[in-house]
Amino acid sequence: MHDDLSAAEFGEGSDGIPDGFGISLVPESAAAARDAVTELLTTQFCALVGAEMTADVVVADALLVTSELVTNAVLHGGGVTGFAAGLTGDGLRITVSDASSDLPAVEAGAVGWAGGYGWTLVCRLAERVAIDVGPRGKSITALVAMA
Repeated sequence: MHDDLSAAEFGEGSDGIPDGFGISLVPESAAAARDAVTELLTTQFCALVGAEMTADVVVADALLVTSELVTNAVLHGGGVTGFAAGLTGDGLRITVSDASSDLPAVEAGAVGWAGGYGWTLVCRLAERVAIDVGPRGKSITALVAMA
């Protein structure tokens, strides 16, 4: 995983949202984002359904990265301001924009603390991660290999 990439290296527009992506929305929750990515993967990546889909490790990784990026935007970024996901030749590209210019931080929880592992999970599961900070917040793009 490399986190020193810019959105330009992912082929994104000036607003931080990738050009020509399959999904572009502002989800109300991480669950809504996962549902949108599940629909995208079902229709454009594989025909897995039900238990087959939830047991597929590649799909599970993609949904976990989606969930963590959206959850972090809600909890730490002032809310989701944009969301895009699409399949490329390299895998699933997910971009989440939020209202904060603060960079993600690793805050592994102490004893009795729940949480703090989302950013670490994103960095471990994604092939590449790019963060672009602008005057209205930031966009984080993660590429999850689908092979």
